[in-house]
Amino acid sequence: MFMATVDSSIVIISMPAIFRGIHLDPFAAGNISYLLWMIMGYLLVTAVLVVTLGRLGDIVGRVKIYNLGFVVFTLASVALSFDPAHGGSGAMWLIAWRVVQALGGAMLMANSAAILTDAFPARQRGMALGINQILALSGTFIGLVLGGVLSAWDWRAVFWVNVPVGIFGTIWAYRSLREISARQPARIDWWGNLTFALGCGLILVSITYGIQPYGHDTMGWTSPKVLTGLIGGLALLIVFAVVETRVPQPMFNLGLFRNRHFAAGNAAALLASIARGGLQFMLIIWLQGIWLPLHGYDFADAPLWAGIFLLPLTAGFLLAGPASGILSDRFGVRYFTTGGLLLFGASFVGLLLLPINFPYWAFALLILLNGLGSGMFSAPNTSAIMSSVPATHRGAASGMRSTFQNSGTSLSIGVFFSLLIIGLANRLPSALDSGLRAQGVPAGVAHQAASLPPVSTVFSAFLGINPIETLLKPSGTLAKLPAHNREVLTGKEFFPNLISSSFHHGLIIVFATAAGMSLLAATASALRGTPKPTLLEPTAGERKAAGAGGGEQQAGPTATRPAAKS
Repeated sequence: MFMATVDSSIVIISMPAIFRGIHLDPFAAGNISYLLWMIMGYLLVTAVLVVTLGRLGDIVGRVKIYNLGFVVFTLASVALSFDPAHGGSGAMWLIAWRVVQALGGAMLMANSAAILTDAFPARQRGMALGINQILALSGTFIGLVLGGVLSAWDWRAVFWVNVPVGIFGTIWAYRSLREISARQPARIDWWGNLTFALGCGLILVSITYGIQPYGHDTMGWTSPKVLTGLIGGLALLIVFAVVETRVPQPMFNLGLFRNRHFAAGNAAALLASIARGGLQFMLIIWLQGIWLPLHGYDFADAPLWAGIFLLPLTAGFLLAGPASGILSDRFGVRYFTTGGLLLFGASFVGLLLLPINFPYWAFALLILLNGLGSGMFSAPNTSAIMSSVPATHRGAASGMRSTFQNSGTSLSIGVFFSLLIIGLANRLPSALDSGLRAQGVPAGVAHQAASLPPVSTVFSAFLGINPIETLLKPSGTLAKLPAHNREVLTGKEFFPNLISSSFHHGLIIVFATAAGMSLLAATASALRGTPKPTLLEPTAGERKAAGAGGGEQQAGPTATRPAAKS
């Protein structure tokens, strides 16, 4: 799980090195699309396929799908590192193999929680799933640091790092894991799979295009293609819901949502994922585009240092996750999940109140609290969701949980970027126009640079490139200016000071929205109630362990397990 989620973020911080390596200008016409698809393609595939692969695990065996995921993931990592092309062709090679890599990652994500739930008794399940979930979440942030370090050496190392882990994991899983759950032979629900994959896929693809410029608009939300995709995707998901109530062996048993603990847990997970998913992008842009240059860091070095300065966020996950998982086994989940979400939301309020050029200790404390709150919530919530469903539906339930989490992340990126761009579009053009003219840039060139979509400026900072050089390079204006003006324009303070007010306005909107989502998630979590202990039929693993007598215990001692009453 750690390996699968590291790869959802390791490419983000490595983008400058990757684009230089394949000789692709990210700001040439149409190339922003390549950048977005390298980031969003992985998230989209994992969000769409985890339910199908989880249900397939219920039918043919979870360990088989899990082991196959290791193989697919490793082979795709090898192919990514051998990109033979340059320019747009090189980018398409990377995007295509990232999709294949995401298929392998989805196989791992869809079945890991179900395998652990089968293997551990209720009194240890929170601990086991807590470790699994927190390593998954921390992987998204450790990937930022790892990508910065590896891409500084060679961009291909970003993909090679997965290969030895993948080979070891494949061999270890094949030799060690055994099927201990009872397989449920069933016909594949083709209509359910098709309508869910197309519906979810259309919505997430539309979000990806929605944050790109369209015509003279700063974003593409008014594009007929985007609107058609959103409406069509929603319609297909409605058809999916109808299909699943009619077929005898559905891909996903929607009746599970009548279970309050399952429904509330997934609702809280979706809302928390929307609040958290775009956070790392906002913090990276804040650090790379403004704070680090103002504190003397070169734009080219900013990606690596942004990952390092975000380590308190990962530390919070690692501290709170396993501890809350273990304690929730003993004291119940609701206080940990609801309390964690309230702490999570409070950290967004604190970030909202920070000045744009903040003291680092305050920033580090707030993102540490954010990580602690997220860790307190994630592990017990996962345990509660997986313990509330029958053993025969754990693969599909694990997939649905991952779908909510990954879809929430993709939706969050679209929402947060849109809110940020709206904030920038209202203020940045006039500030940029007047600031450039004050340094001797001709009025026509300044106006043209200020008229470019704000998303280009944001991605310049995101890629560790001086945005002013990017904006003025095509006109050749920089070479014609006096040395002093050229030095000011390309220095470390001009762009951060220029964008600070506009960016802060956008950040306030983003963090206020995230705080509101966190409060809604806490409300959903509180509504789950406290499950009453009931006798539940042992899983196949528990029956096997019990039957072994004094022999080897594969699934832990058989025990009476608390379960939610449907």
